[in-house]
Amino acid sequence: MYAISLGDDGAELRPLEPWRAEEFLAHIDRGREFIGAYVGLADAVEDLAASRAFLLRYAEKAAADAGRIYGIWADGKLVGGVLFRTMDVAQGTAEAGCWLEPSAAGRGLVTRAARVIIDWAVEERGIHRVEWLVSSANRPSIAVARRLGMTKEGVLRESFLYRGKRHDMEVWSVLAPEWRAAHINPRPLS
Repeated sequence: MYAISLGDDGAELRPLEPWRAEEFLAHIDRGREFIGAYVGLADAVEDLAASRAFLLRYAEKAAADAGRIYGIWADGKLVGGVLFRTMDVAQGTAEAGCWLEPSAAGRGLVTRAARVIIDWAVEERGIHRVEWLVSSANRPSIAVARRLGMTKEGVLRESFLYRGKRHDMEVWSVLAPEWRAAHINPRPLS
């Protein structure tokens, strides 16, 4: 098992694997309402079987080089995560995302963790374009995209039906040359 330090506060980024299903479910339960405001993860992980199945899907994506999922631990407790929901190495594209329970909000954990995985994707896997899709109402996630140096490309009006309501989705991205030019160099994942 390995962990990557996310800074002086002791926060760490670790692989989120199927054997952590019980811990993952407890984390989702602690933040279910907060996480579920904009992210379907809270609805997808309702019990231990669903938690295990969700993490197993990402283990299969990792084995196929089509996605990844990592947990963020603070004070020894799983408090959030970052992922590549999709990753197409041949095309050089990936879609990154995140979630966080309320107890960990406002500490910069998601931004620091996203920097690590984006740097890995660009430098180790040759990803050229990393996308960030976010509800226009999700201000904290939009702030992360900005801090990551992403460019807002547009709005997909009412494109996402979630919990009975249509959401405008913003498309943000960063290209590998832009990422490198920003001199963002977190610790590598490999």
